[in-house]
Amino acid sequence: MYLRRFDHASRWRVRDTVRAMRTLALVAAVAGCGGKQAPASERVDPRRAGTNELRALSEFDAIHDRGDRSRALFGEVARVLGHPRCINCHPSGDTPHQRMAMELHDPPVVRGPADNGVAGMECTTCHQDRNQRLTRVPGAPNWHLAPIAMAWVGKSVSSICNQIKDPARNGGKTLAQIIEHVGHDELVGWAWAPGADREPAPGTQAQFSALTAAWVETGAECPEEKR
Repeated sequence: MYLRRFDHASRWRVRDTVRAMRTLALVAAVAGCGGKQAPASERVDPRRAGTNELRALSEFDAIHDRGDRSRALFGEVARVLGHPRCINCHPSGDTPHQRMAMELHDPPVVRGPADNGVAGMECTTCHQDRNQRLTRVPGAPNWHLAPIAMAWVGKSVSSICNQIKDPARNGGKTLAQIIEHVGHDELVGWAWAPGADREPAPGTQAQFSALTAAWVETGAECPEEKR
């Protein structure tokens, strides 16, 4: 009789325990659906931009980590730096490139000692301070090649980033001067107004400058080298 009473009581305790566990599970499920959610990952990449546009600065606000945001901003900046409108004048050799396929300059020309050609075949012999509509020769003030220390052709995004930050390889500029340069230099601005039927660089010079400034403000971090 005692054993039967013990078994009966045990069954009641087990049943009560099961009920309690089911109640806790239900509360947890309700909290998961309508209650406070667990924080999502802080790393939210911006949307993929179209070929001819740049992402707005606000699209990078979702990246809460300062270093991650800085690297993402430079990734957007690099979409301009790596465009043929820019990189054609940053060759790794002594001959500029041209067109979207980055063909070698035709007619043949060379860099020269001051990055603006050689006597009798200087850049300004053909390239004036503005685009020429009839001859289709592009032009902007101070048309010349970037110094060989600023070569971008064949370089990774990480390499270009570190190069831009280095005064020994960026023409002795501070980061503040880099922002000023990319935002107001007319030769840089030509990339968005190349004339004829040439494809411009993505976005606008103002957007490019704002992205560069934001990159600097967030620590001027560089993307890691891909292996």
